[in-house]
Amino acid sequence: MAFHRSLFSHPWLPHVLAVCGFVFAVFLIARLFADKKQPGNTVAWLLVMVLIPYVGVPLYLVFGGRKLRRLMARKSRLVLVHGGLDAVRVPPSVSPVINTASALGASPPVGGNALRLITTGEEAFALMAEHIRLARHSIHITTFILGRDETGRRLVELLAERARAGVKVRLLLDAVGCVFSSRGFVAPLRRAGGEVQRFMPVLSFVPRSSANLRNHRKIAVFDRRTAIVGGHNLADEYMGPLYNKKRWSDFGAVIAGPAAVLLNEVFLADWAFASGRPLDVLHGEEAGAGVAEGVAGVECVEGESALQVVASGPDTRGDPLYEGLIAMIQDARESIYIITPYFIPDEVLWRSLMVKARAGVKVVLVLPERSNHPITDYARRFYTRELRGAGARVMHYGAGMLHSKAVIVDERAGLIGSANFDLRSLLVNFEIGVFVYTRADVRKMGAWVATLLASSTELKGERPQRFPFFSGLLEDLCRLLAPLL
Repeated sequence: MAFHRSLFSHPWLPHVLAVCGFVFAVFLIARLFADKKQPGNTVAWLLVMVLIPYVGVPLYLVFGGRKLRRLMARKSRLVLVHGGLDAVRVPPSVSPVINTASALGASPPVGGNALRLITTGEEAFALMAEHIRLARHSIHITTFILGRDETGRRLVELLAERARAGVKVRLLLDAVGCVFSSRGFVAPLRRAGGEVQRFMPVLSFVPRSSANLRNHRKIAVFDRRTAIVGGHNLADEYMGPLYNKKRWSDFGAVIAGPAAVLLNEVFLADWAFASGRPLDVLHGEEAGAGVAEGVAGVECVEGESALQVVASGPDTRGDPLYEGLIAMIQDARESIYIITPYFIPDEVLWRSLMVKARAGVKVVLVLPERSNHPITDYARRFYTRELRGAGARVMHYGAGMLHSKAVIVDERAGLIGSANFDLRSLLVNFEIGVFVYTRADVRKMGAWVATLLASSTELKGERPQRFPFFSGLLEDLCRLLAPLL
């Protein structure tokens, strides 16, 4: 005991610790720059590690690193292939978007789909429940949040019922978003024969773990023929059987046809990684159970929607969703509508919107008046102020929290999916997007946007601040730290 006291009281110990700390800091900074982050992200991490090292260094070790090479080497590269599906010819006017996403591994557009938009939480729950009941072979669902509430409980019960009936039920939960509902809460489903996996547990000795890389994808695929995709999580805030005035406004779509096959491939790739089972074994199980009935199994759908499924994240080559979005914006000729709960663009996206607005393109940004993350509201003020100065319109949705994510350009192309308009969604998380290239579908998306605008007010100027100096300081600080969110 005396030896330990003398060791820790030795005069050279603080110097040794200081040298070790310096070497460790240099190592972390070198790793930070090697990650090739966006400049704002890099600066934010540097400031946190330098100003509050006892907080910043542990946070970076847990959350830092955009694409952890060793970790993602264990997850096979996600490349969507048609597998017998025929690509569809689309108007040349959308070819820049298609070519950009396809060059980074996204599947070319497929036709023969039927697309139905989901614009209310009640409709989302009803359609989810209906397709769970109608499934005969398989139900594959991945979600960022499964609420420990009535909606989550009811959906777990429905899934357990189908599992008992012999349907292959797989539920993939993000370990962070579902931290309170990924164990005992889903026990009824496991007891019924369903399978549940957690995506990248944080506090785990399993090598597939990281707090930074989250699966933000929301995908539900039924019998490989029909899929639900969008922004809805499985919780009361997003959906439910009855109207709830506190429910968030969200957006998604039901897709029947070949695009559902591709969405199922995204799910299986994530499931293979989370479960540790080879992807070819999962494909064999589907074929043996009669799930993968080939393209003929989805040809019975008579639809005219041309859709391009684009997955994005550390398991893709480059950033196909991000670059596809840039291609959409830069190719706009008449109008750009962006609907998002959080607006923290990088320099390229922000400048692209500024140039389009100054060039006379109608740029309309629809945001919640107040989101559920006040820090992002402060962080967005600089960007919205500059955009308004360039001629863009900024609309504040006032009928509650707006969680919808969509982009519409010129009635030629639309984007539905899980990604927010911020750096974490577009450049860090695992996300899913569906580009819509059929004018009739894009017009339907435009009609939905019109209902949002009817409940929105245009931001004409900044509200007077009681303490403008501190308000401006807070805005700058939030914008600086926003890339870490």
